Amino acid sequence: MNEPEQRHARDDSNDRSLINRVEATITAHPWRVVLTFAVVTALFVAGIGGGGEQQAGTDQFTDGLDEQEAYEDMQDDFERDDRGSGGASANLFFEDQRNTLSKPNLLRMLEFQERAENEDGLRVTSTTSPASLTAQQLDPTAETPEEQYRVIERASQRQLEAAIADADEAAGLPVSTDFTRESAAADVAQIAVTYDVPPNADTDDTAELQTRTVELANEIDGYESGENVVVFGDAIIEEETLQLLGDTAMVVFPAALVLILFFLLVAYRDPIDLGLGLVSLLMTMVWTFGFMGHAGIPFSDSLVTVFPLLLAVGIDFGIHIINRYREERAAGAAIGDAMGITTGQMSGAFLIVTLTTVIGFAANLTSSLSQLRDFGIVASVGIIFTFLIFGVFLPAGKVGLDRLREGTRFPKFGSSPLGNEDSILGRILPVGTRLARIAPAVVLVTALVFGTAAAGYGAGVDTEFSQEAFFPDEDRIAQYERLPEPFAPGEYTFMTVLDYLEEDFDQGFVGSVTVYVDDPDVRSAAAFRDVDRAVTDPPDAFVETDRRADADSVVSVMEQRKETDPEFAATVKRTDANGDGLPDRDADLVYDKLLEGDQAAQYVTSDRGSTRIVYQVDADADQSDATAAAREVAGDMSMDATATGELVVNQAVIDRVSESAITSLIVAFVLTAVFLMLSYWWLEGRMIYGVINLVPVLVTVAMLAGSMRLFDIPLSPFNAPILSVSIGLGVDYTVHFMHRFVDEYESGADVHEALSVTVRGTGGALTGSMLTTVCGLGVLYLALIPLIMEFGLLLALGVFYAYLTSIFLLPSTIVVWDRLERRYDSVGNIAWQ
Repeated sequence: MNEPEQRHARDDSNDRSLINRVEATITAHPWRVVLTFAVVTALFVAGIGGGGEQQAGTDQFTDGLDEQEAYEDMQDDFERDDRGSGGASANLFFEDQRNTLSKPNLLRMLEFQERAENEDGLRVTSTTSPASLTAQQLDPTAETPEEQYRVIERASQRQLEAAIADADEAAGLPVSTDFTRESAAADVAQIAVTYDVPPNADTDDTAELQTRTVELANEIDGYESGENVVVFGDAIIEEETLQLLGDTAMVVFPAALVLILFFLLVAYRDPIDLGLGLVSLLMTMVWTFGFMGHAGIPFSDSLVTVFPLLLAVGIDFGIHIINRYREERAAGAAIGDAMGITTGQMSGAFLIVTLTTVIGFAANLTSSLSQLRDFGIVASVGIIFTFLIFGVFLPAGKVGLDRLREGTRFPKFGSSPLGNEDSILGRILPVGTRLARIAPAVVLVTALVFGTAAAGYGAGVDTEFSQEAFFPDEDRIAQYERLPEPFAPGEYTFMTVLDYLEEDFDQGFVGSVTVYVDDPDVRSAAAFRDVDRAVTDPPDAFVETDRRADADSVVSVMEQRKETDPEFAATVKRTDANGDGLPDRDADLVYDKLLEGDQAAQYVTSDRGSTRIVYQVDADADQSDATAAAREVAGDMSMDATATGELVVNQAVIDRVSESAITSLIVAFVLTAVFLMLSYWWLEGRMIYGVINLVPVLVTVAMLAGSMRLFDIPLSPFNAPILSVSIGLGVDYTVHFMHRFVDEYESGADVHEALSVTVRGTGGALTGSMLTTVCGLGVLYLALIPLIMEFGLLLALGVFYAYLTSIFLLPSTIVVWDRLERRYDSVGNIAWQ
């Protein structure tokens, strides 16, 4: 018995299999199937919104990291001892290009500080500004903003200039980098505000306090929010990050819907089929959102990418089902028979596509980042839902609706399959098969060489993870602002804040790293010397002056206190045996005196069990340099020290993203290769068909990696899954093509005839799916959030590359295999059959 006969005999023996029973139910009882899916949809609707609080920004990726836990432990240690400093803080930037340190401006700052500290309900515990620091130089006994106001008011210009220089030397004035002590002038000044909020206060409560602070500043003559006053607070930034997500959705989703509707209408050319396809897509979204709610998985930026991917696969499945069904109907088959043939032929391809795509998604479960693991879970479950809905519900709905309108006067719309010989598309699609007739080996070798070069080029892609990566540039916001309501975006402050930090203060949102010491030896006098060594001769990534790092620590606080407190200076001198300015004995006495002030509590805990050193990062140093420098310093300390802070946590995320991307790509490829070979061995008796499928997929992944570097798109937690997912996207297209070819080839057609039938039938459906996906979901490139914009571009490119390699490379690969098999038949049979 030859192979086709063996296969058909095997199929006949499985007539009572689950798949065959489902196919029979679809054609015999379509409305039962539709009703069942409607009931399940209602169950999933009940779960929507139950996944927990929406997440955005960098915090969603840092949960569970050792570096993040160390950072939180440090914050807990110091906040527990220093409740007076408040549970939240904010910085206000005041700008005056004439001189923000002029006497009228200093008085304005103090007027604001006095109002803020006495405003009912604002919960301000303390404020610090260049004005208050200057007033303390003039009169150390002036402790309240009201007293400091009188001191500044009485001072002469010469006294003010001298006090400003002294304040900068003693404490470092929070002013822009254009400041010099000789000029006593600066364009921008900062006021630090701390709030006493409970530990369980949510972001909304804190953001309200920060917003009210700006409103209070607006009441001061000469200050106007958005013009020369802006607030920088974590809670407001977090709210604006969520607002970005909403503003993006307001523009992108309608645009995507319009484009998807247009291309689906072109592909289906029938409003009934279009409506059925849209309902199926909507059900896929409802089931997936409902699953997230029932599973307790919160929606976040990183999960935004799941839904375009599900739409891409759903659109592909829907067009293939309808197009294949129309082919059978055009050949004269009845409604039930046509759908039976269609589902019988497509179910195998759908199942292979679904499982290989699940493998690509689930490969992200190997990641150490919880958000990427959530992506793997949601995407894998979502693609299974897509398979069920488009493999069972849509065919049943199509059968039921066609039977309803059969024999009626309901108008007939477009029902011819895409890619038929008489169409323009039908004349363009066979280009790949013509090349396969002329020079298949040249096409294959050229594609492999190009893919190898693209992979090598793409290996140099950058990595990035920071809060700034979520923020659009000013040009993109300006484009959005020209849109009419309700599409126009809300107001954002982060761009102004970022400009101030980068241009006026020479730093990013996070301009420092921290070395956290948790060691019993902090109680000893040796701790002062260990901390002092840690700020001497610092790495190049840190700001330094006279070979000492610009760092805040218990030693820097001690030096400042000695400058202003003669009694404390005398205490340190009595405990200093070798005259180096550091205590050698009676460390507890020094700590007791030092902790009488508020500033020391920020750098050493009351039990003397922990201390920290906060280093300012050089503006020219990147995140990896700063992290490496902090780890170097921590490793060189005698006490048990750990590098931490937001920059270090972000770099840890980058390291894990790079590792996860490579691991998930390898896992996805290996598992996909094994699954494809086993699937084709089981279905067709030939493992080689699975190997042939992988050639275009490899070229697709290589081209996508090269495109990331070409378009300057760094690897980030947001787009890290794209490489492993691109394997699933590539297999989606190659499996449909290969599965149809095998059906034609194993039925007796020669290789070129089978390719010709495949490229016009399946090729037409692939073209419709590609255009719909690339144009409809590539609209994510319009998103406000750069990470979503970049993912939209990568998704569109990945689908387009998968389509190109399926249509133009796969035919030549098949012909080369056919020629090799004919020449080395015995070897081929032994190896693969």
